[in-house]
Amino acid sequence: MDKILVHGGKSLEGDVRIGGSKNSALPILAATLLTKEKCVIDRVPDLSDIHYMLTILSSLGAEVERASGVVQIRAEKIITEAPYEIVRKMRASVCILGPLLGREKSAKVSLPGGCVIGDRPIDLHLKGFEALGAKVTVKGGDIFLHADKLKGARINLRGRHGPTVLGTGNIMMAAVLAEGTTVIEGAAEEPEVVDLARFLTAMGGRISGAGTQHIEIEGVAELHGANHTVIPDRIEAGTFLVAGAIAGTRVTITRTEPEHLGAVIHALKEAGFNLSHTSDTVTISPNGARKPLHLETIPYPGFPTDMQAQFCAMLATMNGTSVVTETVFPQRFMHVAELKRMGANIELIDHHATIHGVERLSGAPVMASDLRASAALVLAALPADGVTEINRVYHIDRGYEAIDEKLNGLGAHIERVKAK
Repeated sequence: MDKILVHGGKSLEGDVRIGGSKNSALPILAATLLTKEKCVIDRVPDLSDIHYMLTILSSLGAEVERASGVVQIRAEKIITEAPYEIVRKMRASVCILGPLLGREKSAKVSLPGGCVIGDRPIDLHLKGFEALGAKVTVKGGDIFLHADKLKGARINLRGRHGPTVLGTGNIMMAAVLAEGTTVIEGAAEEPEVVDLARFLTAMGGRISGAGTQHIEIEGVAELHGANHTVIPDRIEAGTFLVAGAIAGTRVTITRTEPEHLGAVIHALKEAGFNLSHTSDTVTISPNGARKPLHLETIPYPGFPTDMQAQFCAMLATMNGTSVVTETVFPQRFMHVAELKRMGANIELIDHHATIHGVERLSGAPVMASDLRASAALVLAALPADGVTEINRVYHIDRGYEAIDEKLNGLGAHIERVKAK
């Protein structure tokens, strides 16, 4: 098992290229199960979560080829059962339910695992499948879906903490081969949902309204193969912008889509940083006037929960008192205890973190608890005194492609070593 050693105090400067979106690629790869024909997906990031998804698709009978960020998949003959030992490592494996139900009208998939950031139920997914006409049974840790046929329906997917992104994608993938028209109310508006809709449309699906809370899917009899390029990863982009804020003189992210980063860019400007952008780049530089923030995570286009931990790391070393409120995953503050080991002054009450900025953090042994918490610890270590040892970095490899190499390319000093 690897660990990362971050030697703090190095200044970052330069350009870094953003990879394809993990949260977009996973459901798009699952959607290739909807056709017997070959699909070619470009800009697929090299991540452990992607590896798990391709393993799942292979276990279902799909032929998978991968080279230099391009994945070719032909799912001519598939089975409909995915056991626990295959899906247990990744929560996003639940997104194979929609394609299996849509194409084969049957699925048996074990309840998945994933990172530990609180309860993330899939009841809204199952509610949507039932509305389309499927019989849903959960028994012995397995989900059983069966339908003689699927019929379009009106489905509301808004949950207690907002819309469900994976749920919206799952229902879209099932409904695209259902009879009649399906209307999703309370749909997630994230760019990843729009990207999936573009791929399904390229396959012959009929979808309108993606990117709004009202999506309409007119079912078709079958889908065909298609080529698709995955959108840039907006969370990776945001993470490198925060790296530039914490330890940079000038950092430019390239091959990105600035319109997907509106809330993050706004928050960084509010905190006193200079940002400029072109059609596919964003540059951040400090101006010496850092200010505390009051942030609240809300679904897109609001401030993303997947950037909350990184901003906590940044705010921990900024003058004044900041308040961060987590409304999407209220228990998503496991990074706070590790930041405090580095000298951060943070009070955590329920889903509110009050952060009193300190002059400097100090390197310390810390433990990564989930994907975004891992990134936050790396960011916090960049300007810290001494060396920070980050253990259990397999979390970070789930969602960041060569983050250590990319940061070193900007001037950081990061080593990846084998843990004893």
